[in-house]
Amino acid sequence: QVQLVESGGGLVQAGGSLRLSCAASGRIFSINAMGWHRQAPGKQRELVATITAGGSTNYADPVKDRFTISRDNAKNTVYLQMNSVKPEDTAVYYCNADLVRIKTWGGTERRDYWGQGTQVTVSS
Repeated sequence: QVQLVESGGGLVQAGGSLRLSCAASGRIFSINAMGWHRQAPGKQRELVATITAGGSTNYADPVKDRFTISRDNAKNTVYLQMNSVKPEDTAVYYCNADLVRIKTWGGTERRDYWGQGTQVTVSS
């Protein structure tokens, strides 16, 4: 089985910083793009940032110049450094990974995996 486990969420004051981590584990052959999404109460889940295996990044406009996505391919881990946070950044943050897993009885399968989410709350 493949699992994505997020950590690093919590309560932070506006203007502060927080770093989220997401580690993928299990029978993984390779990982393509990884990303972070978020869902605020009463709103749809939205893209925050993505990063390819080669390190190319993409950000949603609301977080550009404040958040930085990075990854450690050796550790199958993606990070989200959140600086200058605002109350509107309050949400559950989910990581996802487009990866290829090794199937139990041989062969591989490519699919998208999601973590369970970590709460980020920004107080004003």
